[in-house]
Amino acid sequence: MAALKDIKRKIVAVQKTKQITKAMNMVAASKFKAAQLRMDNFRPYARKFMDVLNSLALRVDTASHPLLAVREPKRIWVICMTSDRGLCGGFNNNLIKAAERFLMEEVRRGKETTLVTVGRKSRDYFRKKAKIKSEYTDVFGKFDMTLAVRISNDIIPPFQREEYDELYLFYNEFVNVSTQRPAVVRLFPLSSVGQDEMVDSDKRIDYLYEPSDEALLEKLLPMYVHVLVYRALLETYAGENGARMAAMDNATRNCEELIGSLTLKFNKARQAAITTELMDIVGGAEALAKG
Repeated sequence: MAALKDIKRKIVAVQKTKQITKAMNMVAASKFKAAQLRMDNFRPYARKFMDVLNSLALRVDTASHPLLAVREPKRIWVICMTSDRGLCGGFNNNLIKAAERFLMEEVRRGKETTLVTVGRKSRDYFRKKAKIKSEYTDVFGKFDMTLAVRISNDIIPPFQREEYDELYLFYNEFVNVSTQRPAVVRLFPLSSVGQDEMVDSDKRIDYLYEPSDEALLEKLLPMYVHVLVYRALLETYAGENGARMAAMDNATRNCEELIGSLTLKFNKARQAAITTELMDIVGGAEALAKG
């Protein structure tokens, strides 16, 4: 009977776990729907903004702008963008490992590396393994463009003061609910701006700008950084909830399978106990009959 009670206790515990994972799946699904909508609505704006800035940069002299300055890369900054919470499969681990490999490779090349962490998971992992310049935690509960501006304001002035030479952004690019691909973007220097080689130089139409093209670049290039960072935040938040939804769905199915196997084990143990009791009764009856 003790074994039956233990099995029944395990079944009850797994059933409660199943209720928790199912509830977490439903919460993640609700958040994912809103996050995916925000991400899908922002993607066209981000693409069009990049097209406009590239079109402008192709027609003006960008060499003098500090955000486009190319220097010998001796000091590297990396933004590692993860979630604040876990229970989302390998969503954070895959990105952290990719960032760690990149940092180790840069260190082997004799470069100085510094981290800017976004999300509690990256902060906790790299706290004792790398130099952290600044950290942003508990930011994904509710965020907007002001968060991207805050992060940008912490990374743009140091680059202009030549405190570092290159900046890379690591984040999870959202593909679908079950797939989030680690992506890396070089933010500084912004060498991709104005480097569209598919455009024939003879067909590039020149325009007169008011204010001047230098003033436009001075305003648009920081906005370009804001857009890239905010898009990464949206991709990360949507990917986190998608990964958690898939992980909790798998956990719920595993709980159902475990409940089934434990129930089968319970029934077999109960049947064995009943058989043993019947044998005792029959044996006792035979002993009385012989007596």
